[in-house]
Amino acid sequence: MEEDARAIGFGFLVSQVTPHKAVLTLGLCLLLGQAAASLVIPRLAGQFTDGILAGAAIGNILLAWLGVVALQSGLTFASSYLLGRAGVEIIARLSERLYDHLQAIPLAWFHERKRGEVLALLTNDVQRISTFVTGTLVRLLPQLVTFFGALLLIYFVDAGIAFVMLIGLPLFFLLLKLATRSLRPLTDQLMRSQAGQVAIAEQNLGLLPVIKSFVREDLESERFRNTTRRVLNLQKRYLLIVQLLSPVTRIVLTAALVVVLWLASGKLIAGDMETGDLVSLLLYGSLMSVPLASLTNIYGEVQSVRGAGTRLLEVFAEQPEPYEGGKPELPPVRGEIRIEGLHFRYPRRAEVLTDLHLRVDAGETVAFTGPNGAGKSTLAHLLLRLIDPQRGRIYIDETDIAEVDLLSLRRQIGLVDQNTLLFNGTVAENIAYGRFEASPQEVEGAAKAAHAHDFIERLPRGYDTLIGDQGIKLSGGQKQRVALARALLKDPAILILDEATSMFDPEGERGFIRECRDLLHSRTVLMITHRPESLKLAQRIFRLDGGKLREVEAHAQPTALRTT
Repeated sequence: MEEDARAIGFGFLVSQVTPHKAVLTLGLCLLLGQAAASLVIPRLAGQFTDGILAGAAIGNILLAWLGVVALQSGLTFASSYLLGRAGVEIIARLSERLYDHLQAIPLAWFHERKRGEVLALLTNDVQRISTFVTGTLVRLLPQLVTFFGALLLIYFVDAGIAFVMLIGLPLFFLLLKLATRSLRPLTDQLMRSQAGQVAIAEQNLGLLPVIKSFVREDLESERFRNTTRRVLNLQKRYLLIVQLLSPVTRIVLTAALVVVLWLASGKLIAGDMETGDLVSLLLYGSLMSVPLASLTNIYGEVQSVRGAGTRLLEVFAEQPEPYEGGKPELPPVRGEIRIEGLHFRYPRRAEVLTDLHLRVDAGETVAFTGPNGAGKSTLAHLLLRLIDPQRGRIYIDETDIAEVDLLSLRRQIGLVDQNTLLFNGTVAENIAYGRFEASPQEVEGAAKAAHAHDFIERLPRGYDTLIGDQGIKLSGGQKQRVALARALLKDPAILILDEATSMFDPEGERGFIRECRDLLHSRTVLMITHRPESLKLAQRIFRLDGGKLREVEAHAQPTALRTT
């Protein structure tokens, strides 16, 4: 994966800020103007000193000094505002680009990662990229201009002193390199540990009912404390190195400035230098120390952003699902399904489906039973192309689903998953998720068909009731009925019901069966269920076990269920 990330290159991340290049360029120009203004002040200070000693008029010098400071302040405000605005725009653009890519990545990628780690990419890592671009990268050139401009002006004052300062630079950078060589692996460990901390917090907050019911608060608190302490220890090590650099750098720069002043004072005593030149040298030396001192922080930021950039590039290196490939759209289908020679295995696991063959006629209702892990839900996900088989073909109305536009395929298939997924919105918004243009009457009709209308009407605000994250304010059976209504409103030609009635009470399931016979008759239905009432809807029943399908006689339904 790191090779794939390098193949994309950091140029890709830089390309994400190109829409803001005009603002960044203007901000850079303002910073350069600010740097140029700062180079004028030491010269004015030297002229002011000479004027005082000579008893000359200094009013014009003071007015010029004030004007330069005012100009510098204005440039500082303008550049800070423009770069700050560009920074938040970069965060927004990169977050949008990353989110779109995350949505396009196959689900298998997420199965290998904690959700909190993914959230850290959208927050911490994106923030670091933006801060680096606007706070470090753009400001680097003005700092270099300040440094070398000050060195050049020192040369005009005294070439020998400028030469002495120049030959000391390699030693400074060598010391900086030696002092910070452990920062890169340390920052990478820190970023990954912080992502793990977010992952644990996100996971445990979602599992609070389980944690409380099993009285595991102390255990989870200890897990979070251990992760937090690991992050804390890494932060302390990072701060020790970074904060140690500042005084060491100050000592080195002050020593260099002392040498400059010693050389300059000797020339002043010998009459080879004016007092004003000495003051200018002192101020130029101090001015040079600012960009040099900032290099220590820049190096730490570079190591941090390299880690963040590598993680982002690893995500962008993941191949998205083939949403756009120039493939033809799947025309409106009747719903005939044919599976030929299907083989599928998950990474590092035994084969789940082996040489599977199946034909389902359009408008037929077929049920699948079998032990947990036999591959029933896998079969549903293969039909939706949420995953792809290693071998074999799936046809809908004689069309290979691998050869058609992915979105046009999924638009014609409805899924009620065994893991009911709802978002924090109203009941009506959740039901209409697949058809936002649906009228209130259509939403209500789908709810009635899913046997959900009665309980929705009893909610505090009916269809306008907010249900909370993952529908936490609803019972399991209520959530399942809302998810079923959502799929029915989509009105797909093919409907997959994956344990869609597992949380229904017996009376509710019988009502669903009564009301759905006519509704399901007009579409192809694949049911994954073990419940006898639901199995009565099926025209054929198959048992999936050991990667193979075996048809079960309709009159043998109770026996088939007892053997699962």
